[in-house]
Amino acid sequence: MQRLNSIYLHLLEEVSLDFTRYIYSEINWKNRLLLLKGSKGVGKTTMLLQHIKRTFPDVTKAFYASADNSWFTTHTMVNLAEYLVAHGVTHLFLDEVHKYVNWDREIKEIYDSFPKLNIVITGSSMLQLSQTEADLSRRCRSYTLQGLSFREYLAMEGVATLQTLSLEDIFKTHTVLAAHIKAQIPVLKHFENYLHCGYYPFYKEEGDGFYQRLENVINTIIQVEMPSVEKISYELVYKIKILLGVLAEEKPFTLNVSHLATKLETSRDSVYRMFDLLQKAALIRRLYDTSSNMKALQKPEKILFDNTNLMYALSPDSEIGTVRETFVTSMLFNHKISMPTKGDVLVDDKYLLEVGGKKKKFDQIADVSNSYVVADNIEVGIGNKIPLWIFGMLY
Repeated sequence: MQRLNSIYLHLLEEVSLDFTRYIYSEINWKNRLLLLKGSKGVGKTTMLLQHIKRTFPDVTKAFYASADNSWFTTHTMVNLAEYLVAHGVTHLFLDEVHKYVNWDREIKEIYDSFPKLNIVITGSSMLQLSQTEADLSRRCRSYTLQGLSFREYLAMEGVATLQTLSLEDIFKTHTVLAAHIKAQIPVLKHFENYLHCGYYPFYKEEGDGFYQRLENVINTIIQVEMPSVEKISYELVYKIKILLGVLAEEKPFTLNVSHLATKLETSRDSVYRMFDLLQKAALIRRLYDTSSNMKALQKPEKILFDNTNLMYALSPDSEIGTVRETFVTSMLFNHKISMPTKGDVLVDDKYLLEVGGKKKKFDQIADVSNSYVVADNIEVGIGNKIPLWIFGMLY
């Protein structure tokens, strides 16, 4: 127990309050049970520690522990809660709970047994609220943390502190907004850096080792977390790694399941299963077409990576068209996105986006209302031609 406490106090001392993620102010920290989900490396641990440091003048009233600590090989979460409540702790923060067997049942027991104890837990994006007898869904408030937006990246770099923009702001007044930001910073230079290594906050500490660490994150998700959470075979793990490599080098990937199944020497059902696992793990994003028939709804039409950093980690020569579409969709996580019959991305069943370079024209979407060209390598747009980077201001 002393070891856990020492780790907690050391981490608390080290954490900085200089930069706080977008979702911090949206969380109702007063809920008795909170679940913070997100991909590995997006900053969940930092947020917990920042909240403790900001909120508790007496840090002995709170306690942080990671569920993958070796202490839990001989003790349970319930043991920890009993000890802490007996010693006056009112708020328990448990990190990485998905690495603990039967975590959901023990959290339920803690919640029911200690009604004055507030509990915050974190888990990977693969983690789903259990619908078993240990049902937490009616007790728990869940939030999902994304990686850094371009706006947050600029703040973390100390370049500029900018306000978030709504999608309506961008469509209606992007020229004025982009000109104002461009007057403050060399936006395209910073945007290029962000696309390569700005989505995961740990880029700051890794420097040249960023891609190696990101590869380690990917391997941990596929080789450790997927098998433990989803009970998949080594053979499927191997094929998932091959599939990621294929996707990273493709143009915006319009799905051909039969072709992929042949290439991977597996069945169509296995390909769909792999896509499902990769999306749960926040490694890819599936776009479905706008048809209303059930078959179309079940079959994704395009596969994109969750973010551009993943692409460059897997393939330094990632196809630029895929990079651009990946960036746009990653910034639009709060909106409904789908695959249109014309253009590249349909947003909220209303706005049609054609994504490309600075010379991109309106030919393909000229006769469509609420259609826009989203162009890379321009600082300021005009009319219905919008700079790509400004979508990084959405959160």
